[in-house]
Amino acid sequence: MTVQNNSEVTQKDIPQIIHLAEVVSTNLSIREYVEAQSLPEGSVIWADYQNAGRGQKGNSWESEALKNLTFSVVLYPNTIPAREQFIISQITALSVKKTLEKYVDEITIKWPNDIYWRDKKICGMLIENDLSGNTIYCSIIGIGININQEVFRSKAPNPISLLQITGKKYHREDILDMFLSYFYSYYLLLLQEKQDEIREAYNHALYRKDNYHRYKDDNGIFEAIIADIEPSGHLLLQLQDGSIRRYAFKEVSFIPDNDYFC
Repeated sequence: MTVQNNSEVTQKDIPQIIHLAEVVSTNLSIREYVEAQSLPEGSVIWADYQNAGRGQKGNSWESEALKNLTFSVVLYPNTIPAREQFIISQITALSVKKTLEKYVDEITIKWPNDIYWRDKKICGMLIENDLSGNTIYCSIIGIGININQEVFRSKAPNPISLLQITGKKYHREDILDMFLSYFYSYYLLLLQEKQDEIREAYNHALYRKDNYHRYKDDNGIFEAIIADIEPSGHLLLQLQDGSIRRYAFKEVSFIPDNDYFC
């Protein structure tokens, strides 16, 4: 998805959409493609089944074969400073949110980049950024969206699919095409240096962005409201006494209303 003058665009610049039946993980597969050949920016590998899909925190990602949308996208955002790499996560989460909102309401982004319908997780992602000096050389963005799965059997506490929400089945490729349309648009905003617009949209879309809710860190359980997300991706929580606590990913947990941890 290289952005350049139309007269300069050649076949080698056009993103490839590669469909595979089974992979270990789409992130691993697209990395192998990138290393073996020069994949154009914005290229995608999507698979009918991942036999070892990965999520954040080293978790596995449950996805029944032929039921869900599992895919990875490659970018070469070499103008983005390494210290601001969280912006890639933000445009990806916003793109998934916009896509799912075509089918259901009440879609939010649970910091840092899980996608929720109400209090249930419908999408997760794993973003791997390779750095070169002070900028990002390559970004591999792995996404799993629960589409047509009827039953989840893993120990994950709160998965849900579009089918479970609406009672309808969907064409995975249609949803992929819609996601890519939104994703390319958000990436163009990023290349146009409209980070403030992206961050404002992300903050507005956050799960639990309003009111005080319960959280847990190394010191115990407390109530706070989301104050802001820094460009670095750090979460700022404001306690009821007005004090601010700052967290990196994995340093704080959301406590759902029924007391299990997400």
